[in-house]
Amino acid sequence: MTFSARGLLFDLDGTVVSSLPAVDAAWSLWAESRGLVPAEILPKIHGRRSLDSLRELVPHLDAEAENLRLRALECTILDGVTEMPGAGEFLRSLPIDRFAYVTSGTQDVATARLNYVGFPLPPVAVFGDDVANGKPAPDPFALAARRLGIDPADCIAFEDTQAGFISASAAGCRVITFGPLVVPGALANLTTWTGTTFDGETLFIPR
Repeated sequence: MTFSARGLLFDLDGTVVSSLPAVDAAWSLWAESRGLVPAEILPKIHGRRSLDSLRELVPHLDAEAENLRLRALECTILDGVTEMPGAGEFLRSLPIDRFAYVTSGTQDVATARLNYVGFPLPPVAVFGDDVANGKPAPDPFALAARRLGIDPADCIAFEDTQAGFISASAAGCRVITFGPLVVPGALANLTTWTGTTFDGETLFIPR
């Protein structure tokens, strides 16, 4: 399969980085400290900004203050954060000005994970705290494309959650899903990065 693209936009967690054990560990510690049951919290948090999840899950608490506590945990709990198979080699092969990370994570947490796995840090990245409305709103991907100076229609986004797919599609990007997420309207679904190349203009996806 071959797709033309001028820019590539990558979700982080679950797409290029596997961080589920670390995320769940941090949220579990936070939940227990607030007298909550982790098993009831964890299914509701993935693919969204932590602040949005907190506002919904614990409306009786100060979401901003709780988010700071959670971020501190997520910045320090990095054991179990690994790259998705082939992602590091692929990302390091890209023109640094033609791709961006688009994550619901805050800048401190996302940067800690990227540094931990040794991934390149491009000039453009959009973090959860950069936009008024996080995924599934189109704001994150629209901002990333604008910062790259590329029309969203000329970008391909990579996502592993329904919220991310909706966000990227609403921004006008074409979307390739990753892992178990298979949805109508996606260009393709990938389970590995092995063999995927990008020369600045054309994206080659192995079947």
